[in-house]
Amino acid sequence: MAATPWDSSGAPPTIAPMLAVPGPLPVPDAEWAFEAKWDGARCVVSTPGDGSLRLTSRARNDVTPTYPELHALGDVLRGRSVVLDGEIVALDAAGRSDFGLLQRRMGIMNARRAARLALDFPAYLVVFDVMFLDGRPLTALAYEERRAVLSGVLSAGPHWSVPSYVRGHGAKAWETVERGGLEGVVAKRLSSPYTPGLRSPDWRKTKRVETLDVVIGGWTQRRGAPAGVPGAVLVGVDEPAGLRYAGSVGSGLSDQELGDLREYLKVLACPGSPFTGPVDVAGAHWVEPRLVAEVSASQWTAAGRLRHPVWQRLRPDLTRLD
Repeated sequence: MAATPWDSSGAPPTIAPMLAVPGPLPVPDAEWAFEAKWDGARCVVSTPGDGSLRLTSRARNDVTPTYPELHALGDVLRGRSVVLDGEIVALDAAGRSDFGLLQRRMGIMNARRAARLALDFPAYLVVFDVMFLDGRPLTALAYEERRAVLSGVLSAGPHWSVPSYVRGHGAKAWETVERGGLEGVVAKRLSSPYTPGLRSPDWRKTKRVETLDVVIGGWTQRRGAPAGVPGAVLVGVDEPAGLRYAGSVGSGLSDQELGDLREYLKVLACPGSPFTGPVDVAGAHWVEPRLVAEVSASQWTAAGRLRHPVWQRLRPDLTRLD
């Protein structure tokens, strides 16, 4: 969806967020800016300058009642008709965005409940672009020019910030993201205009993934496949108290691997769960925790589950014998 026609009265138009394409970091990178990628919910912020504020999701839903702690931004922008682009996030104890925490806030439209959740799981708005200001559309301006405008419009507040970007030095930006445990990097061409609602190669997102070894403790049947063919394996990680359930992994498994797993899991079948805590998975089949697999995931959720896990390979060299 493109932007609505500009209103000569200066009222802020409806503008869909510009989207990035997945890909590697650009090389050479001198003409690119690099921002941290936040694991949250995209949000377009608009205000006519009268102290009111509207928060719109990427799906074009009004989420203003969901985040009352962000409403004060309307007063901060009083007197300015503006449309901003950003990401709503919830932060863990280490200050990193945690989508699992944010999910506890999403979809809440009851004002009283939203206010209560705001105390327990506060949301923050990371602002990284401005598309309209005081009756003037800014989408045709280059990214670098828009960021300069943004820095003069908004400064950090109790629940919002305007993080800086790095010009060039993509490898250094990546090292910072890895060291901080952030989700990834978004590279943006310095000369790029803002293209509402379009996925543009001028914006490129590169996600950081974590690779780790997990123990298979169960599986679920693949829908429509012969009996015994797994659709996903239930995996855990070793802790002092035992094997802790870490999630279900189904993405990335080839037909050959599914066939091999079917034979292995049949031999290792056991009557009860090998995990230390409850596993709320319908139709779970349990196996002795012998097989070790390598998986990748974007991060851990607040509940201790792997987020977006993808199967990499079985690790026969790490098979548990005890």
